[in-house]
Amino acid sequence: MAAWIWIVIAVVIVLIAAAVLWRMLAVKRTQRLAGQFGPEYDRTLQASESRREAEAELEARNERLDSLDIRPLPSASRERYLERSRALQSQFVDQPKLAVDNAESLIDEVMSEQGYPVDDFEQRAADISAVDPKLVEHYREGHRLARVDGDEGRRTEALRQAMRHYRALLEQFVETGEPRATGVST
Repeated sequence: MAAWIWIVIAVVIVLIAAAVLWRMLAVKRTQRLAGQFGPEYDRTLQASESRREAEAELEARNERLDSLDIRPLPSASRERYLERSRALQSQFVDQPKLAVDNAESLIDEVMSEQGYPVDDFEQRAADISAVDPKLVEHYREGHRLARVDGDEGRRTEALRQAMRHYRALLEQFVETGEPRATGVST
């Protein structure tokens, strides 16, 4: 056989190997991101035009979070926030809407003290999603429920559920004092 045929065969083999390697890396990236972000991976995928775009968004969240100076709460702050959190539970009995609004504000304060930017809900949710996929579910659902309209009974139940979601967030951010969930890799 002529030398140029061997060269063509070698080039084809190299291209096939590169394509297989590229696909394996893409699958590994998808598995890593889906494992880290959980349901948030699917949510981002649905909101994006392509898997590549969704995964680039999730990678950007990780990079953004890594660039922030996130720090644990000092014990004095933790105690102060825990006391305020307990007071919100009591306030809920008489003023459910105000208590939920105050819980959302408290979450913003806690996140701000830990070093998270808190200017925009969607950005906060994106930052939380890179910390822990369960936390972002609580955050998004609490935020949604806090805005439910309807009759008094439906609204009160929505506020009660919102408060439960916000309490779960506060437990992670305040009670543990950790700004990032343990065991989550970025």
